Amino acid sequence: MPANTTPIFPITPVVSWGTVTTANTAKDGTGTMVTVFTAGANGARIDQIKVRHKGANVATALRFFINNGNDASVAANNSLVHEATIALANANEAAALADFDITIPKNTTETACPIPYLPPNYKLNIAIGTTVAAGLQVTVFGGNY
Repeated sequence: MPANTTPIFPITPVVSWGTVTTANTAKDGTGTMVTVFTAGANGARIDQIKVRHKGANVATALRFFINNGNDASVAANNSLVHEATIALANANEAAALADFDITIPKNTTETACPIPYLPPNYKLNIAIGTTVAAGLQVTVFGGNY
């Protein structure tokens, strides 16, 4: 018999963010990481991840790692779960800089967040492959159960 037959919904909305500027070429979640979301004591749901340039930047790869809540400098505590290419940005005051929604195809007409759930106290960490001048602001929208 299933343990939960009724949908559950987050009780506390969470919006958190971080800025990343320094390259980290390690693919194991160690090195220069920025925590952009931490799940609460009952776990969390992530609904949306937005990325914005904070000025002129070169192109880079943005990497998302799930950390099990323990020391992120230990590779066994991290898992690389998603990568996204972030195009270069030329800053000016006459046009908006591009923003990026981090999604994956769900079916032919819908997309979804690539990291929809986190267990209790797990973290979502980010790193970039190329140092950028102005930084990337990564904002995560979700909620704790």
